[in-house]
Amino acid sequence: MKYIKPYKAWFILGPLCMIIEVAGEMFMPLLLAKVINAGNAGTLTIGSSIGTAGLLIAIALIMMAGGIGGCYYAAKASIAFAGDIRNDLYRKIQSFAFGNIDRFSTGSLVTRVTNDVTQVQNFVMMVMRMALRAPGMMIGGLIMAIRLRSDLAIVFLISIPVLLLFVGGNILRGFPRFKIMQEKVDGLNSTVQENITNVRVVKSFVREKDETKKFGKANGDLKNAAMRAMRVVIFMQPITTLVLYATVIAVGWKGHALVLNGEMAVGDLAAFINYVIQILISLVMITFLLMFSSRALASGKRIIEVLEEEPDLNDDKAQQKELTVKYGAIEFHHVSFRYYKNSEDSVLDDINLTIQPGSTVGIIGSTGCGKSTLVSMIPRLYDPDEGEILVDGVNVKDYSLYNLREGVGMVLQKNVLFSGTIAENLRWGDEDATNEEMIAMAKAAQADKFVSTFNEGYETQLDKGGNNLSGGQKQRLCIARAMMKKPKILILDDSTSAVDTATEAQIRHAFTHELAGSTKIVIAQRINSVMDADQIIVMNEGKITGIGTHEELLESNTEYQEIAESQLGRKGA
Repeated sequence: MKYIKPYKAWFILGPLCMIIEVAGEMFMPLLLAKVINAGNAGTLTIGSSIGTAGLLIAIALIMMAGGIGGCYYAAKASIAFAGDIRNDLYRKIQSFAFGNIDRFSTGSLVTRVTNDVTQVQNFVMMVMRMALRAPGMMIGGLIMAIRLRSDLAIVFLISIPVLLLFVGGNILRGFPRFKIMQEKVDGLNSTVQENITNVRVVKSFVREKDETKKFGKANGDLKNAAMRAMRVVIFMQPITTLVLYATVIAVGWKGHALVLNGEMAVGDLAAFINYVIQILISLVMITFLLMFSSRALASGKRIIEVLEEEPDLNDDKAQQKELTVKYGAIEFHHVSFRYYKNSEDSVLDDINLTIQPGSTVGIIGSTGCGKSTLVSMIPRLYDPDEGEILVDGVNVKDYSLYNLREGVGMVLQKNVLFSGTIAENLRWGDEDATNEEMIAMAKAAQADKFVSTFNEGYETQLDKGGNNLSGGQKQRLCIARAMMKKPKILILDDSTSAVDTATEAQIRHAFTHELAGSTKIVIAQRINSVMDADQIIVMNEGKITGIGTHEELLESNTEYQEIAESQLGRKGA
């Protein structure tokens, strides 16, 4: 009702227009019977023929207007209905945490927002066009047929139950098959999305044949599932046609004897057969409506699963929703975290850490030791399983998600830009920034050097994901975008790995001036990137194994000494 209510006028007008068409269908056979009976009796005149023809044309035009109106309002209502559902689905997905998205998979969410909503939209349109028309035709046809000849109408006691039993059985068979088919659509979408997103990797490893084979399997699974589902539909048409014409033959066989014996007029038999056809066609319409309802129900259930999913992270219990990040002080108190909650191994294990506001902190350690996970907890991309994280002395869960994340700027390991201009991408950091402010931050991130060489400058159009830029160019634009927020906490997750050391040094120097009061956390693989930090954190296997300056760690921390020796020479000399 939530999605019907805004368009209730269309939802009412559509079926009412179809009723106009049904009313016409009830009168047409009677008028035709009158003409046939008059012609058979030799009483048909030119005047009466013209009058009846005019009336038939008028009824046909009214029926046409009703049919067009019904289709028009059904289309408007169903499209608007589906559009609102699609909007709500997208908004709900935007509220999901990473864990929610992982549970559904990206491909499945794409299918639900597109294909599943389309299935429901088509079903709503069918309901509006048939829900009143088909029962109206059936009930009206039965009444008219019984009025004409009740003893002939007994044929419906056999044909209608046969059709209903067949329909019921098909729906029971069809629902699980359509559900499986939609799941196979998920699999196909995931395969296509993964391949196209990572097409450069596929080509560089010459894996086109393997990926084609992988797609072929997903496509074959969908084809087989679709065939199993469609077999249910395929048998509907011949069975319903068989019942329809068997009933017509039975009526014709019984009716011709009545006509020959003078117990029934020829025109009345023709009208009766017309009503029989109308009744059985209406049953066929109801049959197909119910049949397609099984697919729509499967899609509807999948849509509802997304709408009813509770985001893993929200600020419903936040105690200080109006609070904003002012200083950038950070504390971790006994923080532990597992991606897989039933796993014994923690990604982070009893982390205790204090970061002073305005300081520059480097984090270094082996791949997979939990560096990215650690900083992802500051803006609540994940919540710890144990312990708490404080920003400015307040638990991050007590901030609203919006205010917390507004105070934190992040440049992730995977540099993501969106289709649009360079300026539009940079203004994600501050949509109200002037051109001068935008260029100043681009200069600070060493991005203006290459942007100014483009013919269109900051109005240069980027491909999806910024694929028409190099890795280093994307990194610098992402850094500039984060700096434009002027965040109190700036997190750089290995975000200068694709730039040379001289450029990296210039970017670090810019941080000192442009973000002097901000807390800066730099995750890096190179010691050169963090050696000048106020504090360096060394991590290994989810634990902090050392904290100190570059000189202090060279003296006291074995792991840091090994990294320094491998990168800078013996003991970091």
